[in-house]
Amino acid sequence: MATQERAAAHINAGEIDAAVDTMFAVDAVDHDPAPGQGPGREGFRGFFQTLTTAFPDAHLEPQTMVVDDENVAFAYTLAGTHDGEFNGVPATGKRIEVRGLQIGRFENGQIVERWGATDEATILSQIGAGPDDQGKPGLVDKVKNVLS
Repeated sequence: MATQERAAAHINAGEIDAAVDTMFAVDAVDHDPAPGQGPGREGFRGFFQTLTTAFPDAHLEPQTMVVDDENVAFAYTLAGTHDGEFNGVPATGKRIEVRGLQIGRFENGQIVERWGATDEATILSQIGAGPDDQGKPGLVDKVKNVLS
């Protein structure tokens, strides 16, 4: 649990390298990677760099944590201002606030396996990537149509 809390503090301070090096084993496996996320610790580093480029003031606030001998599960809120490109959407200056869940299996104080998700559809909706003013489908609608 202490590792999660230290990593969140590093993320909130914009210290991505320290967060990733603290939290993830070199060969950590992400069972739910973001689009384009590479493998291992470097994949997590790339993900968080992308996130904090899109939302430079990103703030991760753990809400609830449940811990056993090997795992830490937590619900969190992610908030920030869309000041950089996110999933092809140029900066809008809009604020986002979404929920997410993560389960991390730990060995030697670092995550070796991760499962989880952040509500990306709501992020896209909050930054205006939904239907435009003319009723044409936006990015979220296009994804929904592909998955239908």
